[in-house]
Amino acid sequence: MEENKIVVTGGSGMVGKSLKKIMPNAIYLSSKDYNLTSEKGVAQMYHDLKPDVVIHLAAKVGGIIDNINKPSTYFTDNVLMNTLLVDYARIHNVKRFIGILSTCIYPDKVDTYPMSEDVLHQGPPTPTNFSYGYAKRCLAVQIDACNKEYGTNYQYLTPCNLYGEYDKFGENSHFVAALIKKIHQAKSTNEEKITLFGTGTPLRQFMHSNDLANIIKRCIDEDIYDSFNVATEQNVSIEDIARIALRACDASNLKIEFDDSKPDGQFRKDVSIERMKSIFEDFKPTKLFHGIRSTYSILQLAWKLEV
Repeated sequence: MEENKIVVTGGSGMVGKSLKKIMPNAIYLSSKDYNLTSEKGVAQMYHDLKPDVVIHLAAKVGGIIDNINKPSTYFTDNVLMNTLLVDYARIHNVKRFIGILSTCIYPDKVDTYPMSEDVLHQGPPTPTNFSYGYAKRCLAVQIDACNKEYGTNYQYLTPCNLYGEYDKFGENSHFVAALIKKIHQAKSTNEEKITLFGTGTPLRQFMHSNDLANIIKRCIDEDIYDSFNVATEQNVSIEDIARIALRACDASNLKIEFDDSKPDGQFRKDVSIERMKSIFEDFKPTKLFHGIRSTYSILQLAWKLEV
């Protein structure tokens, strides 16, 4: 039987690189290959590559401050990219499309936590991520609509916050990446503390990017077409995550200071993984301590080589 041709957008990003380790034969695209916010670019991609399967990881992403300052950019780029990729997948009879969303698509506040998949439309996303959250939510709406109208078997996965050795460790870093970098810099310069945004009280779920990559691969290998949340059951405060990271990076001596003049973001957005567990009963995500420790060990070596 002929092997499916799999194309991964955002292939040079954190999840793309994690996926490449376990799915080396797929085609991994970056923004240098095609402009996916352009209809011409998307049409050309489908014409050139003729994929059977599209794993859509590409997105315009950034930190909380960038989201607040550039709401139109985050909305427009993501809506264009998502809309065009799904529509052209349908036009080209792509067998399966997997869209990767984010838990910031969920309402800012709900009555009951963790949030199950069916509460998605029970309120707007958090104000600090409003445009990005709505743009990613639109992808869920479009995939569901496409399946209903055209009989496609497209799906979306909604992961919690991610981290890993392939994250960005500079400007616009995700929280855990920025945290690891701060700890490393503090250790390198013999500082006594690290300073973090907000109050440290918001709650978060964090998953290693390798875990999400494994779920994506299993959906393809095991013919799973359901849409569901992908997360861990660990839901802890920003302060507790920072303390776990200090231990994992052998820096328990460092003090943590919070700058409450900076925004906290959404207080909690933990999602239920009951649906995921019913599909993958044997799935065991990486514990946060071990994931951060492994990530830091890899990065330490890389940062030493850069010096």
